[in-house]
Amino acid sequence: MSGYDLRDISIHTFKDVYADSFKFLNLQWIEEFFIVEEEDLKILSNPKSYVIDKGGEIFFALSEGEVIGTSAMVFARPKVFELAKMSVDKTFQGQGVGRILIEASITFAKEKDAKEIFLITNDKLIPALNLYKSSGFNVDLDYDDNRYERGNTKMKLDLDKGETI
Repeated sequence: MSGYDLRDISIHTFKDVYADSFKFLNLQWIEEFFIVEEEDLKILSNPKSYVIDKGGEIFFALSEGEVIGTSAMVFARPKVFELAKMSVDKTFQGQGVGRILIEASITFAKEKDAKEIFLITNDKLIPALNLYKSSGFNVDLDYDDNRYERGNTKMKLDLDKGETI
C-alpha cells in the first residue's frame, strides 16, 4: 500500500481484537534482527494482563481499518513508564507512523503525570535510534536492565525537564 496520507492514520487504544496484530507486528521485526526471547513472549502473548491491567496502555495505528503499527506504555514504577514493543509494518516504515505512535505514548505518560519514559533498544537499529533521539530521548549511560539479551542501549525522556517532541 502506498500513497496514503498520514491524516488517514488513526490511533486506537487496546482492544482484544488488536492483540494478534500486536504480537504479529512485533515478532516480525524481532525475528528479522534478533531471536525472540522469553520476555518478548510474556508481553506479546498476554498484552492485557502484562500492560493494560498494570496501568499501562497499548496504542495501535490504523489505516483503512488495518493495524499498521503499535507501541506499548508499560507501567514500570510510580511516575515512570517504559516505551516498549514499538513496531510499524514494513510497508509503512519511514513515513511518520512511528512518530505518531511516540506522540501518543508521550501524551499518555504526561496525562498520567509521569516524570520519565525509558526504553531499551539495540544500537544496530539506527532508524529507531534516530526516531527516539528526534523525539527527545537521550542515551542513559546507567544501563541497568537485563531482561533482553539484545538490549544494549537504554534511552530516556525526562518529562520534568520539559523535553518534548
